Order: sequence, then C-alpha cells, then structure tokens
Amino acid sequence: MTIQLHGVLPCLLGAAVGMAALTPAGVLHAATRAEGHAAAVDPRIGTGGDGHTFPGATVPFGMIQLSPDTAMPDFKHAYKWAAGYQYGDSSILGFSHTHFSGSGHSDLGDVLVMPIAGDVRLEPGDPARPGSGYRSRFSHDSEVVQAGYYAVTLGDYGVRAELTAGRRIGWHRYTFPAGKPAHVLLDLRPSIYDYAGKVLWSSLRVHADGTVTGCRTTRGWAPGRELCFAMRFSQPMTSRELLNREADITYKGFKGPGNQAEDRDAQDGRALVGVFDFGKLKQPLEVKVAISPVSEANALANLDKDGAGWDFDARRAEAKAAWDQALAVIDVDAPKTAKTQFYTALYHAMLSPTLSMDVNGEYRGPDHAVHKADGFEFHSTWSLWDVYRAQQPLMVLLNPGRSTDFIRSLIAAREASPFGILPVWAYQGLETWCMIGYHAVPVIADAYIKGVRGFDADKALQAMVASATYAPYGDLADYMKLGYVPIDKEPEGASKTLEYAYDDWSLAQMAKAMGKTDVAATFSKRAANWRHAWDPKTGFMRARLSDGAFREPFDPEAAGYGSDYTEGNAWQYSWYVPQDVAGLIAAMGGDARFVAKLDALFEAKVDPSHFKHVEDITGLIGWYAHGNEPSHHIAYLYDYAGAPWKTQQRLKQIMDSQYAPRPDGLSGNDDLGQMSAWYVFTALGFYPVTPGSDEYAIGRPFVSRAAIHVGNGRTFTITASPLDDAHPYVGAVTLNGKPLQRTYLRHGEIVAGGELHFTMQAEPNRDWGRAATDRAAAMSHYGG
Repeated sequence: MTIQLHGVLPCLLGAAVGMAALTPAGVLHAATRAEGHAAAVDPRIGTGGDGHTFPGATVPFGMIQLSPDTAMPDFKHAYKWAAGYQYGDSSILGFSHTHFSGSGHSDLGDVLVMPIAGDVRLEPGDPARPGSGYRSRFSHDSEVVQAGYYAVTLGDYGVRAELTAGRRIGWHRYTFPAGKPAHVLLDLRPSIYDYAGKVLWSSLRVHADGTVTGCRTTRGWAPGRELCFAMRFSQPMTSRELLNREADITYKGFKGPGNQAEDRDAQDGRALVGVFDFGKLKQPLEVKVAISPVSEANALANLDKDGAGWDFDARRAEAKAAWDQALAVIDVDAPKTAKTQFYTALYHAMLSPTLSMDVNGEYRGPDHAVHKADGFEFHSTWSLWDVYRAQQPLMVLLNPGRSTDFIRSLIAAREASPFGILPVWAYQGLETWCMIGYHAVPVIADAYIKGVRGFDADKALQAMVASATYAPYGDLADYMKLGYVPIDKEPEGASKTLEYAYDDWSLAQMAKAMGKTDVAATFSKRAANWRHAWDPKTGFMRARLSDGAFREPFDPEAAGYGSDYTEGNAWQYSWYVPQDVAGLIAAMGGDARFVAKLDALFEAKVDPSHFKHVEDITGLIGWYAHGNEPSHHIAYLYDYAGAPWKTQQRLKQIMDSQYAPRPDGLSGNDDLGQMSAWYVFTALGFYPVTPGSDEYAIGRPFVSRAAIHVGNGRTFTITASPLDDAHPYVGAVTLNGKPLQRTYLRHGEIVAGGELHFTMQAEPNRDWGRAATDRAAAMSHYGG
C-alpha cells in the first residue's frame, strides 16, 4: 500500500467502470420506470437549497441512512450541509451511515467510508483544490438516485460506488478500475456540524476473520452520544493500517503492540483512520456495515442477523420492495410530474422517526443507560415541534400499527428520562432540548382520539401530565402560576404560551376520552391561556412581563432570538390557536375582519432579506412563511371564517410556488417529513389543523384520484373533476354520493372507507361551507 499525503490523482471521469448507468441530472433513471410506487420517487428533491434532504439509501423508518457527504464543515458554516449533501457541490467526501432528513440543526455522519483506487491520501482535502485529499470529484450525470438505492462514479478514482440499505445494515458495492490497487478508507474523524474536539473518543479493531469493529463518542447535538459499528468485506484484505492522526496532545500513554501501523490489531484515540487494502481486484468489492447505539457486540449481532450473505442485488431488490409496500398505502392518478412530487413527499414523510434498537431489543435511553424493549420496536429521531402537526397524524391515518410503536417508544423514553418527561427533540434515544413545547403530548392524544390502541393509555396520560407540569422546563412554573410565560423570565414567551396552551388542550381531549374528568378540567382551563397573549389594542399575540404588562416597544415584524417568538414574528404566530379558531375569530372582530387580516398576511410586500438573520424563515408569500412550521395551518383558517374558497385559492398559490420536482424544490427544511406531510395531505384535499381532534379541514385536491387503503380491506377514494388550472375552485362536494356542505371530514368517515368527490369549477363558490354550522369545531364549540 502506498500512502500519499499530497498530490493529484489524474483519473478522468470517462475512465470510470460501470458507466452504462449514467443519467442526466434531474431525470429519473430508466429503471425507476419499472412497475411499483417506489419508481415514482426522486430522492434528489430537496437536496439543494434549504431542503436539507439526503439522496442516499434507506428503508422506511430504518436505522441506516447511507448517503454521500459532499461536505462536513465547521458548525458555524454547516447549515447548508445539515444532511451532509448539497446538490450544488462537485466533490464527495465519502459515504456515511447516519443522516437526518430535512433538519435545520444537525449531527450524525457516522462511519464515513471512501473507496480509493491507487494512491491513498489520509486527509479529506480542500474541495477547491482537486487532488489535495481523498475526496473525489463527481458528476450528477453519473448519479442514479432511487428509493433504497444510490450510485455514483467517483471521477478521481474511476470507482463505481453503489449503495443500498436494510433496516440496520448499509450495503456497499464498489467496482474498481482494472489494474489499480483497491483500498477502502474508514475515517472516524468527520461529523456533520463538525468542530474541533467534537470526537471525544473512538476505537478501531480488526478481528481475526477480517471483521472491523469500533465505536465513536461525540459531543454534538446530543452530548456523549456513542455509536458502534461492525464492518465486513467480501474479499480478504491484503494489508491494513490503523492510524491515530491526532496531534499536539501532551500525553499519549505507552505504546501498544506493533512497531508499524499495519501491525496493530486495535487502535484508540480521537482521530482514527483505517485503510484496508485489497490488491488489484477482478470483481466488485462488497462491504456491509451494521451500527448500534449500544455496543460493538450488538453491532456484530445486528450484522450477523440482518446482514447474512453477499448478494447486493438481492438487498437492493428488498429495499425497493420495502418502499413499494410502504408507498402502496395510497394509489394516486396524476400526471408524471405530480406523481413524482406526491410519492417523493410520501417517501420523505416515512423516513423518521428511525429505528434505534438492536436485534436483541436493546436501545440507549435519555439516561445514557441501556434498556430493552418488550413487545415493541424502539424508535427515536423525534423533531416533535415539527412532526406533530402533520407527519405524525399522517402516520396515524396510514399506519396506526406503526404509530403504536412510536407512542410506546415515547413512553419508554419518558420512563428512562432523568427529568421524567417525554422527548422534546431526541435522536438515538438521547435528548437535545431543541425547540419548544411538549409536543409529544398531541402526538399521543391525536393517535388515541383517532382510535389507536396497543399502548398503555394510563401510562401515556401520566407521562403527558408529567411533561405538562415539570416546572423547570421552559418556565412552566410561571406558566402554571400566571397563565402565561413572562418574557422577562424566559425568551420567546408569546410562542411558548401559545404552544403550551394547545398542548394542554390536546391533553384534555385524551383525558376526557378516557373518563379522567378532573385531568380534563384542569387542562381545558389551561387551554384558554392563549387569551393572555392576545393584545386587542395591536391585534397581535404578544409576550407579557411578570407584572402583566405587554413588553414594550413592540414591533410585529421582529423575529428571532430575543423577540417574543420562536422562529417567527407576530404576523406568523398570531394565528396559532388551532384548538380555538372560533375564539380567535371572535377576538379579531368576527369573520370579515379575520378574513381581511388573513388576506393582509398573504398580500403584504415583504423583502425576504428581512429574515436573513433567521435561517429557517423561508418560502415567503407576504408574511406567510411556508418554509417554517408555524405557518402550516394558516391557509386552512379561511374555512373557519366562512370563506373556504379563499383556502382553495391560497393552497394553489402555495403548492405552485413552494414545491417543485427539482433539487431546490422545497422552500425550507423538510423537517423530518413535516413539509412533505403537508404536501401529501394538501394534495389529497384535507389537513389536520388541530391534531388531537378527529377532524380534518377540507381544502381542495391536487390529484385527480387517490385511493387510501385504510386497512381491514377498506379504501377511501378521493376524486376530482375537472382538475386543471382552469378549474381551481371547489363547486360541490359529495361524500358517498351525498352532498357534503361542511368544510371538514371526520377521521371515522375516512377509515370506514368510501368516496369523497370534488366537482371543480372556474369561479369560487362563495356559498359552499359558509354557514357557521358547516365549519370545523374548535374549543369554543366543545365548551372548553
């Protein structure tokens, strides 16, 4: 083996092996036109701009997300690379096994692997100086990106790299150019959202049979996270080196056995690199990698059970079959572009939360201890501030059995929490404390209200109450005493007051359904706390001081940390009363004034640079910011004020401007499927404005036919005609052949099966859904 620290490896892309699989950028490979729903998915949607999705291989809710990384910059400059990959980049650092999909903050990028032909460089290099390190240039023309499969040609090496995945296993197949030495480099130093000193410790070991194992502990978003792995190769190594590249440390301890790096069977340190040599290969090299959040032994057990044999093509077929099965829950008739957008959105909505449990049932809890699941599969990766709104309600509708596992995972995490509360933003079992609210509460309540069982409801309610009454969290102490979060005690007090009040309402709904009248009464009263944030003088939600006065001065356009709001301003947050829209309408002066203010929101002239200091506020239509979650329910609020035709108008405006089948086709972070779940619901024609109720606000469909297979042999079919740009408004609606005048559906009506038909027309029908009795319910209707 030759190690070269500097220099250029002049290998042209045209010399690559396996070039028959080339595709033009942005065009689905011919193989994806094969039969099956997965064929309509284009994982590159959202990989450019602010979408922050990854293009690599995974299976529904799988532990492995095996994907190329084009950069892992310092965390101060890493926002664009939250998923490790940006479509606009021209070189690949390597392929790592863990990624978030669409997050605004980030971490992961574990177990980075890079195939190398010829000389080996040990440092990643500068993407602006090709050949300065082991990274390689690539062309999008050489990429094949499908659900469960990714392939690319590494231009500097002439290596054709193919990736697929199982639930706990990442599968690689590397075809090296003839006559050049083949190597696989394993780098345990890089990390997404990287910084000096992030790796606290790592270890590498080569076993007698050639299996490579190791662990890495990092101080990232979840401090002290440990991830272990086990790796095997389809060909025997001819040699290998285990290196610790750490420099400038005062004390290294005493040297272990072996005079050279190639003599070592194990290596510990904070900057480990392994280089594994295979000589000049005449056939592709396959690599399989299992991960574990618990131990090397568990990673080996995962590899033995889930990663038997050597058949890359069979594993690729299994990954595609898993996606075909998952996506087949909805059959859609639509033009090719719309179908690609729909199934890619459904695909993105089925990536998280991820399996975080080994084959023996063990998982890592928020106490950093090892626990064992009994009768369920533990899942983590909970971006709850985002996904409670639509992504988790979509799973309740499409796969309630999966929702049962999710809820049992939330309850188990609470039982292991040192704080005794449900997760806030957790991954691989560990808590990050990112964002606000206790939004695991509406996830559980929504599932229960809609009939999901299979979990201990009493334990769930106890966990919900514990989370809603844990005084040190987000100044719940003052919230419980004053009825609001005072801005002089806690930042973003207006947002926290509003979100806590909604969470309280959802808790009350579940308690009421369980017959726990005392709990229901307590939290129904707390659900009205939104009124403490309402300022009738300015017409906006605002933060109060401890003495009850609103904080001055007040600027409804101000956003960001230090303001009254979380990732938003008064224009965006003043609509956040999903549990009591009727009460909000009354507070704003009635239907006409409410509609006028909604129009003012959408029609304002706003310079996007106004939010240049708040990365997440994107996708502006006036003050409406579709790229961030507080806006996601707003377009549906016209329904509640007797103007559903305006909901239909705004939805078309949003769908046309905020989604496109391109790498930059998402206007903001996909946020672990929330942005995509919004698209799926909206394309079907309805949306869960208020998770925790059994109602969906009706919008308008964007596909001519969709059949939702709701289980037990039942199908709920949605049809629309004529559906085109010339007929953007709903003229009439029928449910099972009978006229439907109201602007909402009940969950039970969908899961019972049947047909919802929309007759579309060119002009608005201002009478449909106008009457107060035709509007979706709200807290004022429920009586608290």
